[in-house]
Amino acid sequence: MPDCIETLLVVAAENEVTAVGALFDAGDAQDASDGSLYRISNSVWVLQTGIGKANAAARVARVLARNTVKRVVNLGIAGAFPGSGLELGQTVLASKSVFADEGVETTNGFLDCRAMGFPLYKGDDSTGLSPSQHLRDRLLGLVSAEVVIATVSTCSGRDDLATRIRRRTGGGAECMEGAAVMLACRHANVPAAEIRVISNTTGDRESQQWAIGPAMTRLGEIAKQISDIDFG
Repeated sequence: MPDCIETLLVVAAENEVTAVGALFDAGDAQDASDGSLYRISNSVWVLQTGIGKANAAARVARVLARNTVKRVVNLGIAGAFPGSGLELGQTVLASKSVFADEGVETTNGFLDCRAMGFPLYKGDDSTGLSPSQHLRDRLLGLVSAEVVIATVSTCSGRDDLATRIRRRTGGGAECMEGAAVMLACRHANVPAAEIRVISNTTGDRESQQWAIGPAMTRLGEIAKQISDIDFG
């Protein structure tokens, strides 16, 4: 283990580990399902967290507590909300990473934790967690759009649910880990950002469109491009 990890790429699933390592001369992707770090270049390491907010927060927090890490980029796939204008294969940077479904559903609508009097973190204004400005400036050239990304526990397999989350958060897409990774980094005072490749549409499960393969290929390309950035 190095004295300092320059860039930590955080992904959720095994196929994402394979994808981000595809363009590196790092041998076969290692089984990182236990949370072991996987080195793909001199400066870039990969962490597989497992899916969902709990896995993501726990494993990122553990790594940051045990290692010196200069920056974290959460990479993965996401589903585009109806009406977002996002297309399959498009790469987006999260302008905000939002906890979309922490709260309570009432007869008068949804109340987030802050509205209930229990903010999720210091400075929680319900609009989400912003990327490090330094990271944002350097990553913007790799993506085609910058949008709010909603982090959910229950993915939107119905039109009404997808529409509600989009309206509530202002999100363009949803995932299952982003805000949790960002919050773990915030607690550890480590610069972080979230990048997603649109792999599918959300809404009615019967009519969703999927392009997982091309999204994974694009994920690998993004990982390689990140490794080539001079972060200064």
